[in-house]
Amino acid sequence: MTDNIPLQPVRQKKRMDSKHRSGCCDCLRCCGRRDPRPRTVWLGHPEKRDQRYPRNVINNQKYNFFTFLPGVLFNQFKYFFNLYFLLLACSQFVVEMRLGALYTYWVPLGFVLAVTVIREAAEEIRCYMRDKEVNSQIYSKLTARGTVKVKSSNIQVGDLIIVEKNQRVPADMIFLRTSEKNGSCFLRTDQLDGETDWKLRLPVTCTQRLPTASDLLQIRSYVYAEEPNIDIHNFVGTFTREDSDPPVNESLSIENTLWASTVIASGTVVGVVLYTGRELRSVMNTSNPRSKIGLFDLEVNCLTKILFGALVVVSLVMVALQHFAGRWYLQIIRFLLLFSNIIPISLRVNLDMGKIVYSWVIRRDSKIPGTVVRSSTIPEQLGRISYLLTDKTGTLTQNEMVFKRLHLGTVAYGLDSMDEVQSHIFSIYTQQSQDPPAVKGLTLATKVRKTMSSRVHEAVKAIALCHNVTPVYESNGVTDQAEAERHYEDSCRVYQASSPDEVALVQWTESVGLTLVGRDQSSVQLRTPGGHILNFTILQIFPFTYESKRMGIIVRDESTGEITFYMKGADVVMAGIVQYNDWLEEECGNMAREGLRVLVVAKKSLTEEQYQDFEARYVQAKLSVHDRSLKVATVIESLEMEMELLCLTGVEDQLQTDVRPTLETLRNAGIKVWMLTGDKLETATCTAKNAHLVTRTQDIHIFRLVTNRGEAHLELNAFRRKHDCALVISGDSLEVCLKYYEYEFMELACQCPAVVCCRCAPTQKAQIVRLLQERTGKLTCAVGDGGNDVSMIQEADCGVGVEGKEGKQASLAADFSITQFKHLGRLLMVHGRNSYKRSAALSQFVIHRSLCISTMQAVFSSVFYFASVPLYQGFLIIGYSTIYTMFPVFSLVLDKDVKSEVAMLYPELYKDLLKGRPLSYKTFLIWVLISIYQGSIIMYGALLLFESEFVHIVAISFTSLILTELLMVALTIQTWHWLMIVAELLSLSCYIASLVFLHEFIDVYFIATLSFLWKVTVITLVSCLPLYVLKYLRRRFSPPSYSKLTS
Repeated sequence: MTDNIPLQPVRQKKRMDSKHRSGCCDCLRCCGRRDPRPRTVWLGHPEKRDQRYPRNVINNQKYNFFTFLPGVLFNQFKYFFNLYFLLLACSQFVVEMRLGALYTYWVPLGFVLAVTVIREAAEEIRCYMRDKEVNSQIYSKLTARGTVKVKSSNIQVGDLIIVEKNQRVPADMIFLRTSEKNGSCFLRTDQLDGETDWKLRLPVTCTQRLPTASDLLQIRSYVYAEEPNIDIHNFVGTFTREDSDPPVNESLSIENTLWASTVIASGTVVGVVLYTGRELRSVMNTSNPRSKIGLFDLEVNCLTKILFGALVVVSLVMVALQHFAGRWYLQIIRFLLLFSNIIPISLRVNLDMGKIVYSWVIRRDSKIPGTVVRSSTIPEQLGRISYLLTDKTGTLTQNEMVFKRLHLGTVAYGLDSMDEVQSHIFSIYTQQSQDPPAVKGLTLATKVRKTMSSRVHEAVKAIALCHNVTPVYESNGVTDQAEAERHYEDSCRVYQASSPDEVALVQWTESVGLTLVGRDQSSVQLRTPGGHILNFTILQIFPFTYESKRMGIIVRDESTGEITFYMKGADVVMAGIVQYNDWLEEECGNMAREGLRVLVVAKKSLTEEQYQDFEARYVQAKLSVHDRSLKVATVIESLEMEMELLCLTGVEDQLQTDVRPTLETLRNAGIKVWMLTGDKLETATCTAKNAHLVTRTQDIHIFRLVTNRGEAHLELNAFRRKHDCALVISGDSLEVCLKYYEYEFMELACQCPAVVCCRCAPTQKAQIVRLLQERTGKLTCAVGDGGNDVSMIQEADCGVGVEGKEGKQASLAADFSITQFKHLGRLLMVHGRNSYKRSAALSQFVIHRSLCISTMQAVFSSVFYFASVPLYQGFLIIGYSTIYTMFPVFSLVLDKDVKSEVAMLYPELYKDLLKGRPLSYKTFLIWVLISIYQGSIIMYGALLLFESEFVHIVAISFTSLILTELLMVALTIQTWHWLMIVAELLSLSCYIASLVFLHEFIDVYFIATLSFLWKVTVITLVSCLPLYVLKYLRRRFSPPSYSKLTS
């Protein structure tokens, strides 16, 4: 009955990317910014511009020189806590309200602000230095005077820039020329879109034909380009050369672009700069950095509001008990100032200093080397993460493909039996070279052997021919490039392809004896184990597409004239193309369960007539104007029938070290893991299984591609029926679901044990993080290694960057930077736990310290006819929260409830932190009651036991108060550190030594008497002993969960 509950569509909200969302209030940065317009860019003439363009600078800073101080102060005083102390300090300039020396209020506030400003300044300077490093990279620029060196930040729209192999593209450019003989180049784009496939880019035909690069400055030509936008997968523009007859016009598409943050993978290229600075595609897909305020800090801010409420109530009660006599309103203000210690100013200092200590401890941890804390304001967040959103490529995987399995139906070869494949290949080519006469009396074993060898040979040959890989020869210092290319030198050869899977397959065929040594647009050369070169002519090639999920190639063997159609693709499409068999589906399932990427390889022999017929129909289909793609696909499909199944290949994308145990640890800790990747659906699903993100017992629901509201409704209802099922969804379907059924989709997705989002744009990743925060109210952590992960990392409550092979963009934008994904487990389980628990204990103890002295002040005022007279004055009040108790209280940042090994071994302990129990209203109330009890006991005890002079009350109560605080620190500590003992003894020594100088507040002769000592001892024991007894009884009869593990 509940299966088809009608889904209520949400009201459609205007969704914009994060950059646009930030609007025009980015701290004065966007002054003078106009709406983007299409542009005409003249080659090599930046001065001929039709509009102003931004400078080509990368800026990840939160402030600039002018906004730093106002911005930092605003961020401090927008919180009630700090604003309260500012008003308090300012009130002391009014004579009627002054209670003591000005320094007692302004020194603590100034210290707090100084610490904050210095910390923010240090982080801004570090960020500035990182940006400067990127902006100072040197590039070559073509000018009328020749080639000149130019900094990345000085590149302008219209400049002709030369980019070398393995160099980062500094700005969005149109590809004009390449040094590659085949007239194209490969790009590595994983820092932009997260895809590992190398992208093939083509230069403008007109400019590639020019004799030299310097001729680009001799022609009159321009590029007309669309306005800057966030779409990294599309581009519309035209190239025009005016000085030719007739003028040349070429249409430009995504194939002619070189976007910033990509890396040139082959050759040297020349491009004309189209977009710079904030108009770069990569920058527009990145949200502005924001100041992250931790949940813990917000909770502490909330507690200070409660304390302020208590302060107001106590002040009103005091004035009410005076029957509002005289200038009662002035009395209220004086009482507010008198009890201002209820809200401790030292709380902010202690917590900020604690954060610095946690950051230092994380950096110094030898078990997670190379970890950097870039944002020291939120280490407590690490202890309360509920959702972890991770990238795939370079984060979970190494982006290194390894060939693992060749399956021929009746026999399978793994890594341990590849030598058998090698011997089969060797025997085939040895027999062919010897070409022996036919032997009639062949034994059955020999026949089987020959049959198996030929089957293996056909499979290996198909894998060596059916791909888009190009072997490239480079100089290695001994052999120059031309010679290496002529002799097919193995040591100089590098394979280039748009997919690392294909490189892995070709490298494997080389390892078993059949080597790809040459390839151009029309031919392929293979080398046999004996060194003989096999030549094949490429007749047709059908590239892999996301829709077709397969690629094909038709080749002619030059030695025999045989024409063969080879095809490889995903099992779901190949199952209907190959001849009937009974093993394909089962074996594909088995290999997929092992986390291997499976490809089905098949072939079909064609006669000359069949091929000529196909070619005629294929050319005709390609010339048609209407439904061209459909007609071409139909012609190709006429060949894709009854193909001979040759083999299955299994390739594994190597996971990062210890990814599986780390993900299991996170799952056991109650953290839900979502994988957001720009990669293909099959690849993402495969990695999710391989990494055990999806466990063996869990079903996977692959969300069908939906394009409208109706389809989304039906698919969501289908998904609703599934239970304990991992979800795999593509970015396009996700966009449709979020447009119409945002609430319902997020509700269902949040119930899944794991979610995989593939083909995700960078802004979509950030949008998912934002929705999780809004819908669940839980803390999120985003992990990534590429430039395409920066938006997600900055949007999450806690961003972690992995320093990958492809640069440090994510690492630099993150709050925490790690070198390997496996370090995340220790970062959360150990450092996150310790930071949160320590800050919770520290904050509550600092509040307790202030409430104790405020309670004593309240009792003192009540006894002395509600007079607004301070109990302790001058140095006593400052010394109490600094040199007398500061070191022991702050030493709580070294405390820990369990050893790090235990925290890693039992990640279930982390679940307790998610409930927020270390700092809650319950624990806060307990500490308030303890403070009231101890403050009352000390003050009433001092009043009862004092004999004659008022200074005796001060001496007895203050000494008892200091001793009580030191004993309470000892009671709170769970694991002693030698620095804690030093802090306790140091504070006690400081107090005893300072008594000599405090003669204006304390009677020095009285404290040397036995009477003073027994009175202080009795009061201190009465205030502390009951709490020690209660702690023992609680440990005995209701121990916490972790105590069972440490006993």
